[in-house]
Amino acid sequence: MSRIGKKPIKLEGGSAVAVSGRTVTVSGSKGKLTMDLPPGIALDVKDGVAVLSMEGVDQQTKMYLGLARSLIQGMVIGVTAGYKKDLEIQGVGFRGNLQGQKMTLSLGFSHPVIFEVPAGIKVTMPDQTHISIEGTDKQLVGETAARIRRFRPPDSYKGKGVRYAGEQVTLKEGKTVG
Repeated sequence: MSRIGKKPIKLEGGSAVAVSGRTVTVSGSKGKLTMDLPPGIALDVKDGVAVLSMEGVDQQTKMYLGLARSLIQGMVIGVTAGYKKDLEIQGVGFRGNLQGQKMTLSLGFSHPVIFEVPAGIKVTMPDQTHISIEGTDKQLVGETAARIRRFRPPDSYKGKGVRYAGEQVTLKEGKTVG
């Protein structure tokens, strides 16, 4: 049995978990998230604590127990505190502009890159070179940040491109004339 799956989930910060059939709904101050439980997994909620249990003992159910617990824990954190990723744009002439739900990025291409911000995600740009992505769904926040970074990942020779805040890019040594 999964060691992670055995741990109880504490419902803190005013979050509430409701189970309807195989559907789990977690609601809190920042919103509401839903997911379907994997087959063979049951969820019990008592006194502000959610506990997962297995209905069967096969290998597939054991694998899903820890996964389901991690996903529900992530949902509880998302609806109470939320998730945030910060990106930096580095390079001469590289910048971004946000207008509503459309982000226009100038990343050294012959054309600007236009990115449509997905629903459920809040993107802010305090200046032209910093992007802040916030939301309740951990997977959606991370995927949005990765999609923006994928337009121009950091170059290994000059370090130009879109990187996560605080990311260390190891620069390669260029050619030597000799």
